[in-house]
Amino acid sequence: MARPKDSEKGRAGPRAESWLAGELGRTDPGSQAWSLMHWMMVTNKHRLFAMAQEFELAPQQMFALRMLASGPRKMSELAQALFCDNSNVTGIVDRLEDRGLVQLRPGEHDRRVRMLMITGRGAQVRAGLAARLDEPPEALANLSPEDQRALRDIMRRTGRVFQAGTQR
Repeated sequence: MARPKDSEKGRAGPRAESWLAGELGRTDPGSQAWSLMHWMMVTNKHRLFAMAQEFELAPQQMFALRMLASGPRKMSELAQALFCDNSNVTGIVDRLEDRGLVQLRPGEHDRRVRMLMITGRGAQVRAGLAARLDEPPEALANLSPEDQRALRDIMRRTGRVFQAGTQR
């Protein structure tokens, strides 16, 4: 097992085996898998925050930039994707706009709708973020290529089920 980096020491928190499903005595594989995914995200949260700080962004700003990869979005769509109120998105977008990373335009068919677009500078920052976010945590990077492929394939299948709207 890989030793934690200095920046990761003291952040391990509860052990994976005791997280949620183990804590509740759940032994079914689905509950255990979900519990372990949650544990991995919680214990790697500091990585996401550190990556956002590398680009002088708040985590919400980082996520907003990532969501603009597919093209312009309505402010209301961004609020929905970030699970926050439209008023909160305004503050997030204002700070991104102040840095020249995004710009707001009136909607093509309805001028009351505000469309958020990434700028050239924003696209550069977003590309740098994507490269950093694409780096797996050490625990995943240290898995064998076969295990990495198996995990990827399982997660892809799971993602397709979620996208199809069949999640509970």
